[in-house]
Amino acid sequence: MENFDRENYARIHSIESFGTVDGPGIRYVIFMQGCALRCKYCHNRDTWDVNSGELKSVDELIKRIESYKAYILPSNGGVTVTGGEPLLQVKFLINFFKRLKEQDIHTAIDTSGMFEITDDIKELLKYTDLVLLDIKHINDEKCKELVGYSNKKELEFARYLSENNIPMWIRQVLIPGITDDTQDLIDLRMFIKSLKTVQKVEILPYHDLGKHKWTDLGYTYELEGVRTANADDVKRAKELLGL
Repeated sequence: MENFDRENYARIHSIESFGTVDGPGIRYVIFMQGCALRCKYCHNRDTWDVNSGELKSVDELIKRIESYKAYILPSNGGVTVTGGEPLLQVKFLINFFKRLKEQDIHTAIDTSGMFEITDDIKELLKYTDLVLLDIKHINDEKCKELVGYSNKKELEFARYLSENNIPMWIRQVLIPGITDDTQDLIDLRMFIKSLKTVQKVEILPYHDLGKHKWTDLGYTYELEGVRTANADDVKRAKELLGL
């Protein structure tokens, strides 16, 4: 990534001004640019490149968000940063979230949690009201195969949130034949039960609607031939997870 003021500027992929699925209430959702993971099911393949996107400032985003406060605040909504992987631009987020909290705006981060828990991340979490934590796979070897990395850091990240009383929603993409194994789901249930601050568990059924982004960029879609998850798949997973 080239040099720029990383406390006041960030690379942004896109913005959704009226989101309703990435946290409570009506959300102003910011899709950050850049991701180190290589999730085979990724539906935002165009967010991976850390040098793409558009540079936007804290001031610019705060000004935009202020114009939506009349919708956000009465709904008990707020601002969610997702991606890509937002924690790649942590210094910007510290500054940004401080500014949001000055206006009593709810803050949420959608992340894989696959990071060392640095002083910067600890500082950011002081201004974070909710973490939407994507558990890529509870089985470490299967996680490496699916996203290219071990799950050890993300599970440790979840434990840190729990130990420091930071609310979280656990998310799991349900992929037939990959993340729907009975024992894996039972193991995930037991892990979630060990955490103290989980407010919600979301099963996100796998779909291939982002496949065209892979082909448009000249890449082979990794899960070609894998069927999408249906209502019965979700029902079974919820039962195994005790939801």
